[in-house]
Amino acid sequence: MVRNRLFAAAKGEEPADLLLRGARIVDVISGEIRQGDLAVAGGYIVGFRASKARKIIELKGKYLVPGLIDAHVHIESSQLSPAEFARAVLPHGTTCVIADPHEIANVLGLEGIRYMLRATETLPLRVFFMAPSCVPASPLENAGATLSAEEIREVLSWDRVLGLGEVMNFPGVLFRDPEVWAKLEAAQGRPIDGHAPGLSGHALWAYKLAGPRTEHECTLLGEAREKLRAGMHILIREGTTARNLSALISLLSSHTAPFVHFCTDDRHPETLHTEGHMDDVLRKAIANGADPMAAVAAATIHAARAYGLADLGALAPGFRADFLVVSDLERFEVEQVYVGGELVAEGGRCGGECPGIATDDVRSTVNVDPEALSFAIRAEGRKARVIGVIPGQVVTEGVILEPKEVGGEVIADPERDILKLAVVERHRGTGNVGLGLVRGFGLKGGALASTVAHDSHNIVVVGTNDDDMRLAVARLVELGGGQVVVAHGEILAELPLPIAGLMSDLPLEEVVRRGGELKKAARALGCGLSDPFMQLSFLALPVIPKLKLTDLGLVDVERFELVSLFV
Repeated sequence: MVRNRLFAAAKGEEPADLLLRGARIVDVISGEIRQGDLAVAGGYIVGFRASKARKIIELKGKYLVPGLIDAHVHIESSQLSPAEFARAVLPHGTTCVIADPHEIANVLGLEGIRYMLRATETLPLRVFFMAPSCVPASPLENAGATLSAEEIREVLSWDRVLGLGEVMNFPGVLFRDPEVWAKLEAAQGRPIDGHAPGLSGHALWAYKLAGPRTEHECTLLGEAREKLRAGMHILIREGTTARNLSALISLLSSHTAPFVHFCTDDRHPETLHTEGHMDDVLRKAIANGADPMAAVAAATIHAARAYGLADLGALAPGFRADFLVVSDLERFEVEQVYVGGELVAEGGRCGGECPGIATDDVRSTVNVDPEALSFAIRAEGRKARVIGVIPGQVVTEGVILEPKEVGGEVIADPERDILKLAVVERHRGTGNVGLGLVRGFGLKGGALASTVAHDSHNIVVVGTNDDDMRLAVARLVELGGGQVVVAHGEILAELPLPIAGLMSDLPLEEVVRRGGELKKAARALGCGLSDPFMQLSFLALPVIPKLKLTDLGLVDVERFELVSLFV
């Protein structure tokens, strides 16, 4: 019935629902911009003229651009609920995202993925998913769940799940790990995202042949060119921490656009609020020399085709009526956003309904008894391995230092910027506490703690004394997850993240305000890092060098093994 109606509207036998008249149509298929009209019926584009239309909008020469697609994003990293994330990105021209829910899957497994599907089902933002391939990311930690190949096969059968998410365990691919290969086999014939920073030559070719066909971890142009030549789709990433666009944008041309796309990966609330989303990425691409038509095509039709979304990404009959109204392609200031032919955002504000859903089943994920915790480190040697923070980077140094010792125990030494670091298992109530030392936070007092700790998202806490560290953990338990700054037995700032300990149920503006208060409180305690909670969250990620800490202990990532704190 719907198809018959669209057919009749296309033939001119029935009126269109909407006619946008006098537009400059950005045609990403032919590569031209042409003056004309666009007719919409039943949520689809039905042609370029209409003798009758129920509603006519005069565009007076403004550009019509296909809706923008973020080719790889973790919604959880926005710290917003899925509904609030949609409200945040729709006004910026993002009409579709390919989301990898591996953050919440590491906390809640299949139930977390089901929640993300339910929470996005009725949103005006089109949200598709990739089945998380690495839950947990490493055997050197305890996550909240483990996803087997059989469970991955089940997830791949669900609606709106397109393929297999970023295959971070590239050593497992190269050494033919049976479980990794079983997941790859389950996804054969579907899109498979890669995640193999620095891979080159024979190893790269073998990795590509195993199944992964996209890569968003390129930071150097030479690496991106080699992977492009190997037939991989390069996703140029411009997130909050990882900003690779300026280094890679010369890779994009009219020839390479079918294999070059854009993604944000992890874009935090403050960045969404102040810089935008895919509109910001397009502006920066064009400002860095990209041809506007090539940039728009890369972010629309070619991204859609890379993920098998045949009816998205272009302004032609049979495509979904997802498009933007823009006055200037280079400034790329989005005036209106339509999804399915309906106006969902205008003037930088979301006007469409973005209904939230109940979150009871994804709360209560912080299972820790603070009173039972001990952060005492018995001195077992004169020299210790200390994690060295590199400001603005997720990699760390591994340094050997002599820690301060009192009564046979190692204590924090703020004068030398050597602080205690702990990772507390929060999913299963095991009581596991990994203890270490870190240099680079600069705290003169107090403690910082967070339930956002990639990728297993245990509690990570850094501090100058055990009492404030314990209070910080206790407050996170009370909040059901979040981020806190504590000093002298008082809570100075906090951001509740009760949805799986990762996402807030507050509006974007309030999340941004509270995030600002956290940074201000950390600075007042002496922390000189621009984003201390970002730095803190990656100290527990044991797949990125050099030295990291999990609930099982200190990890030498280059050797991929647990090591003693003391040399």
